[in-house]
Amino acid sequence: MATTLQAPEPEIKNPSEQDLTTLIPRKLVRARPLFDPEILQRAIKDSFVKLNPGTLWKNPVMFVVEVGAAVTTIFLIRDIARGVSQIGFTFQIVLWLWFTVLFANFAEAMAEARGKAQADSLRKTKTDAIAKRMVNGKNIEQVPASKLRAGDTVLVEAGDLIPSDGDVIDGIATVDESVITGESAPVIRESGGDRSAVTGGTRVLSDQITVRITANPGETFLDRMIALVEGAERQKTPNEIALNILIAGLTLIFLLAVATLPPFASYSVSSSGAGTVPSIAVLVSLLVCLIPTTIGGLLSAIGIAGMDRVMQHNVLAMSGKAVEASGDVNTLLLDKTGTITIGNRQAVEFIHLKGIDPIELADAAQLSSLADETPEGRSVVVLAKEKYGMRGREISHREAEFIPFSAYTRMSGVNMDGRHLRKGATEAITRFVEEQGGTVPAELKEIADTISRQGGTPLAVAEGNRALGVIHLKDIVKGGMKERIGQLRAMGIRSVMITGDNPLTAAAIASEAGVDDFLAQATPADKLNYIKKEQGEGRLVAMTGDGTNDAPALAQADVGLAMNTGTMAAKEAGNMVDLDSNPTKLIEVVAIGKQLLITRGALTTFSIANDVAKYFAIIPAMFSVTYPALNALNIMRLHSPESAVLAAVIFNALIIIALVPLALRGVRYRPSGAAALLRRNLLIYGVGGIIVPFPGIWAIDRILALLHLA
Repeated sequence: MATTLQAPEPEIKNPSEQDLTTLIPRKLVRARPLFDPEILQRAIKDSFVKLNPGTLWKNPVMFVVEVGAAVTTIFLIRDIARGVSQIGFTFQIVLWLWFTVLFANFAEAMAEARGKAQADSLRKTKTDAIAKRMVNGKNIEQVPASKLRAGDTVLVEAGDLIPSDGDVIDGIATVDESVITGESAPVIRESGGDRSAVTGGTRVLSDQITVRITANPGETFLDRMIALVEGAERQKTPNEIALNILIAGLTLIFLLAVATLPPFASYSVSSSGAGTVPSIAVLVSLLVCLIPTTIGGLLSAIGIAGMDRVMQHNVLAMSGKAVEASGDVNTLLLDKTGTITIGNRQAVEFIHLKGIDPIELADAAQLSSLADETPEGRSVVVLAKEKYGMRGREISHREAEFIPFSAYTRMSGVNMDGRHLRKGATEAITRFVEEQGGTVPAELKEIADTISRQGGTPLAVAEGNRALGVIHLKDIVKGGMKERIGQLRAMGIRSVMITGDNPLTAAAIASEAGVDDFLAQATPADKLNYIKKEQGEGRLVAMTGDGTNDAPALAQADVGLAMNTGTMAAKEAGNMVDLDSNPTKLIEVVAIGKQLLITRGALTTFSIANDVAKYFAIIPAMFSVTYPALNALNIMRLHSPESAVLAAVIFNALIIIALVPLALRGVRYRPSGAAALLRRNLLIYGVGGIIVPFPGIWAIDRILALLHLA
């Protein structure tokens, strides 16, 4: 029976025509609805737990609000005990002060609950598998995975779960890592090199491997991931600490200002004989409305939500500092192969010599590549099929002898029907033709040199003693990469391509990808020195890597994104791990970091701005009787002093809960310069922060008046 060997169909369309987002696999941690019932219930419960002063003192603003609420509650209880009849106003103030604290706690609890829900789903993936531990290098004993210790050696066969994190020290196998990455396609794991690291809980699909365990129980990658996802012990970032100091300082200033009001008010009342000294409830209300309670209540939630958004992109951040630093990155180092380019050279053109039929060249190139299983070889077959319609071949009766590629000969090919077809390096094909008694025209070398100068790789093709032409192999830049580099430039980020290629090839790829600079023939020391140089000039640097040789640079970079498929050294050195092992993910991480910073800045602007409207509500209400001229400031024409104060306090509490979705989702980020972002922030959140409270407080005041609550 005749055997037909056909050119393989391409598995996906040309990556140069694809948008990069289509290459991102499904996620392990999917974004839950913002108000998922399970998360909501947990957050409501934790809101009350967080009323504990021992927990709340870490948030100075809300701690002051809680103290104010407690003091006002004590005075309310005193008035009740004395039989004071007019306590309705004080009671409502007390109620809304406690609501203010609870709403702030709810915002933080919502962010934490989302992380804890993710951690719970990850815990379900943990199983105490049975491990085949090797004793004395040959005997095997079966033990629970929880009994394994770092340094133990285990045998993992097809169908077995890998019992714990480790490195493959013998064998090669396909592994299903979907439990960690969410990607259904299996990956190859083998001893040596950058593909030796394996993760506990993943499953071997074929063959068998010997694994040396690198983690003790409770210290595995999944254990660390669960602890990090929960985020309960999240450390504050430097910018967040600075902002906390700022709002704590503002709180202290306003606390002193309000504390001095009673003696001044008492003097004014005694001097004029009119008015009353503000009550404790009114003074506390003034303080709560003056201090930046909005951002104070949402600040922690913004930071936790930033880590949550990174995790939704299947990136594990080791700290909130790493996420925030990504938002301040000035220089982004991108590896060429697999990041900027698709990683495999592709045949893009057949260039025939003078006097040679182009179809003859394509035919010889395809036949010599039929047994070549490399991506380059398959691309030659596909190009001949697409360009000249060359498909299946009847080869069984031709007694074809395929010549595999070897590093020694630097060429491959096929002998069939008396024809000797070869393709390979220009020097190797030149030598082959001369050995067959032929000569190679100078044109062949000229074509090869032109391709090399363009950043491509030339493969010469010959039949016997005749050179036919050259196959142009090109490292294809990923589709949409130039646009994404443009987005980075719009963010104010300088992109640098790192490659081991020669400067000519590197320059050609860098030009096509649109990067700002490149580092050619880069060694590990070169990468490290480049990062130090950038940092020495005051820039923050981010980079991706997966190999042990990348570890020093990953550790030095301000944001080091290690690939999950990389070595343990790389993952330990970086401060982020991409579970999908998609190097371009760093661009998404930078955008998330910038979104976190913009969200924090926007809500800080809004918080301080909307205090202005509260001044116009409370100050005239407090002193208009004593100083009638202050009535001119009552521009909202609020119903009464009591309704004005109460409306301001209610608005102050409700605005926190209204902004929770924005704090958790983040302000929408569009790549643009710092000046444009500042203008947008001031226009939307500055001006908006001043305007919104006026109708809000006015509407609440009218409702209180209609319901006779003040």
